[in-house]
Amino acid sequence: MTSDSTPASTDVTAFDLIGGEQKVRDLVDRFYDLMDLEPEFAPLRAMHPTTLDGSRDKLFWFLCGWLGGPNHFVDRFGHPMLRARHLPYEIGIAERDQWVRCMALAMQDQNVPEPLQMRLMDGFLKTADWMRNVPR
Repeated sequence: MTSDSTPASTDVTAFDLIGGEQKVRDLVDRFYDLMDLEPEFAPLRAMHPTTLDGSRDKLFWFLCGWLGGPNHFVDRFGHPMLRARHLPYEIGIAERDQWVRCMALAMQDQNVPEPLQMRLMDGFLKTADWMRNVPR
């Protein structure tokens, strides 16, 4: 209990560990900046709209909730239904790996603590692999 008689929370989320909304926004912005600028991510970039503003917002909203913070995406759109939302795009091993590599670089560039990077990469890889919808 805290001094004001409310229970003290011991549940520290990945959202808390990463540093809250601004840090999630910074991570998402770096992710899309890398995708937009680095030639190795050109095929992944080509799968996105000409302007990335909507993609940036949607990933930010989604990650806030996925990391244990506010459910901005769910509040706006309902259940994420990630696989269904990505079915129009051919996602194979190469696309999965590009997405994961881009996110790994973004986390490094944003100085996400290494233990948290490892924890998040496990979840990112599992989620990205689940998005695959072509066998290649």
